[in-house]
Amino acid sequence: MAKKKAEGYLSGREARRIAKENRRITNAFEKQRKRKNVPESEYLTQMADPNNAVEFDNLHTYFYTDAGVVKSVDGVSFEVPIGKTVGVVGESGCGKSVTSLSLMQLLQRPQGQVVEGEIRLNMGDKAYDVTKMPNEQMQKIRGNYVSMIFQEPMTSLNPVFRIGEQVDEVIALHHGEGKTKEDIKARTIQLLEMVGIANSQGVYQMYPHELSGGMRQRVCIAMALACSPKVIIADEPTTALDVTIQAQVLDLLRNLKDKINSSIMFITHDLGVIAEMADYVVVMYAGRVVEKGTVHEIFSNPAHPYTIGLMASKPVVGKQVDKLYSIPGKVPNPIDMPNYCYFKDRCEMCVEGCNGEYPCQVQLSPTHFVSCYRYYDKKNQGGEV
Repeated sequence: MAKKKAEGYLSGREARRIAKENRRITNAFEKQRKRKNVPESEYLTQMADPNNAVEFDNLHTYFYTDAGVVKSVDGVSFEVPIGKTVGVVGESGCGKSVTSLSLMQLLQRPQGQVVEGEIRLNMGDKAYDVTKMPNEQMQKIRGNYVSMIFQEPMTSLNPVFRIGEQVDEVIALHHGEGKTKEDIKARTIQLLEMVGIANSQGVYQMYPHELSGGMRQRVCIAMALACSPKVIIADEPTTALDVTIQAQVLDLLRNLKDKINSSIMFITHDLGVIAEMADYVVVMYAGRVVEKGTVHEIFSNPAHPYTIGLMASKPVVGKQVDKLYSIPGKVPNPIDMPNYCYFKDRCEMCVEGCNGEYPCQVQLSPTHFVSCYRYYDKKNQGGEV
């Protein structure tokens, strides 16, 4: 970690040294990624469990900034089973979106790089390690097998192209072989109707600014589902919508998932949405998974103090309180993370062991895992971090 002046700024010499070191590291990653004619054997892998659509295994995604290295995702491991919805929850900046962007290979490069770990994608007859896949191969996968509904539809859609052209492009790129323009347009109209847009012919000719937020979000969902992907990443798809439209969008996603038998990785801050949509829940804090389990286990028996704090901070119907609970303190600096439990300085349930290094993962049930010293005595030993 570079020394800073009292006012918090790096010296010019220190900044140049960091920038030079960052360029050296990121150039090595970029050189590896931009290779042509990479043999398939380099990124072929085996699924740990063939019933999973995606497996994140010890994923480390770092951003090499002028102020230092931000460990945005620091050893994340969880699975997305086939045909299930996994809710990823945590406060802003905990690494939820960066985890999904690592899977899509849409990180802001060259600063953002996956430096360690595997992301295993189940292709049916074989499995690919996404972290090792070259760009040209990833373009065939992205949108076809793995698709993403982005957080803000106004910035996801191109303002200078009509809605129809933007959805047509997705279909033409992946499934356009042997199809005429009329065939592609018919499929686009069908998709717009499938996501609940009544005036599909009219919307086909419109520009994004002519639609409401809910309609734009539906168009983004139609684009994501155009090729019937096996994995759908929904990155806070209902954040910009009012509650009635939010309920419609969630119903739509649930029904479409069953229709095309895909898996959903649902990223959100809203615990109510998680309770309604998810089969499994992953709780992230400061770039790590602190707890994971089935939705019933997480909601009826939250184990990590951070999860307990999240549950306590949501309003409950019929329960009157003067003030909602808020977790004290703030998230540690991502450039200079402590070598003990990241939540320790905010935790109100600390035990003696909390003075040690970052806690290992402890298994509470076949599907429930938590990284917390409070459970060490019960299990005597933890698993992998």
